[in-house]
Amino acid sequence: MLYKFLLVLAKIILRCIFRIKIEGRENIPESGGMILAVNHRSNWDVLFAGIGCTRPLRFMAKSELFKNKVFGALITNLGAFPVHRGRGDVGAIKSALSILKNDNVMLMFPEGHRVKDGRYPKPKSGVAMIAVYAKVPVVPLCISGEYKFMSKITVRFGEAIYFDDYYGTKPDNETLLSLSQHVMDTVYSLEV
Repeated sequence: MLYKFLLVLAKIILRCIFRIKIEGRENIPESGGMILAVNHRSNWDVLFAGIGCTRPLRFMAKSELFKNKVFGALITNLGAFPVHRGRGDVGAIKSALSILKNDNVMLMFPEGHRVKDGRYPKPKSGVAMIAVYAKVPVVPLCISGEYKFMSKITVRFGEAIYFDDYYGTKPDNETLLSLSQHVMDTVYSLEV
């Protein structure tokens, strides 16, 4: 209930600040688990992904955001769960797999952090690893435009990427990085 209320509020506020164009919603599967892979330039990205997606989102958030108990409780109620960056967080991976096996949508940033300077980042292997182990598609999403008052922001969903050939296997890290790079390349190919 809180998620729906805040989503409506976010839509109203964001549409007062930016000119938003949403494209490709037909590429979002109507049911089943899926990963929404999004480029990450700003803290606004989660909000734009949320208002663009036709289904509620769950997402990993850096563990530091949960240190403030009030804010931590709020984002937990909005679908966030903590991830300890810089090390293999088995608990976060288990949470992600559980979310996907329960047919939910999980937002992930393949870069693993914000990229503010316009560089084309190298992705982490997590998106591909979780997609392969959970046997779910990855829907690429590119958010482009300048985060300035009344500027145009385009939220563009691409066609789902399936890694069927790898389901039930244990790909090595090099393979997972290559698959994640494919996801990242697809995300950036959607940029306006």
